[in-house]
Amino acid sequence: MCGFPLRLIQTAKLLAAVAAAAFLGASTCSRLNGQESHSCHPETWAAAIEKIEHHDAKEPQAADGIVFTGSSSIRIWDLKKSFPDLPAINHGFGGSHLCDVAHYVEPLVIKLKPRLVVLYAGDNDIGSGTKPEQVEQDFRDFVEKVHKALPETRIIYISIKPSIARWKFADTMRETNKLIAADCEKDKLLEFLDVWPVMLGKDGNPRPELFRDDKLHMNDAGYEEWNKLLKPKLAEKPAPAKGGQESK
Repeated sequence: MCGFPLRLIQTAKLLAAVAAAAFLGASTCSRLNGQESHSCHPETWAAAIEKIEHHDAKEPQAADGIVFTGSSSIRIWDLKKSFPDLPAINHGFGGSHLCDVAHYVEPLVIKLKPRLVVLYAGDNDIGSGTKPEQVEQDFRDFVEKVHKALPETRIIYISIKPSIARWKFADTMRETNKLIAADCEKDKLLEFLDVWPVMLGKDGNPRPELFRDDKLHMNDAGYEEWNKLLKPKLAEKPAPAKGGQESK
């Protein structure tokens, strides 16, 4: 009689352990694939992507151009004004996370076969509580998808910018930028563009004159600072080596 409940207890513990392991494995797999439930909801942007595709169909772009993609800092960027002599294509969609951009990489990037991609995303991710390691993984996912289809395409990642509205996340943004910068250092086809030095004042805080009234999105003065950093990079020739990964 005494052994019967003991066996039940042992069985219950075993089942609980199996369930916990299965949950942990599923959770880890989800994070590694850039699909954290609180962060990535690509279906939200289906209409925005459809609009971009419709525009591309009406105005076909030649291959070997420059695709700008990412969240609202890309979408509201007047590329024709900033880079009038370059074949710059704006594929930004406001409010998106880096995992959303990775999810829609085919219509946003691969379909156009660009020589260069300029990516700004991760800002909204941090603002919504996504961990730096997850944002980095989503960046890796984006890069892997691009280079699988376009192995010689360069990618410039613009660092998550410091802003007044999200200054409380400054340390998390720094940590995320550090992780992605380290990834970029390992690949000749990747470049990390740090915008913090030009966006912070002498007091170490974001410069108010660079932002719109919402204190999150940049005004013309803010974009001018980005333009000065980016213009020399856009004119650079592609790396001669195929497959950017450096040998160790």
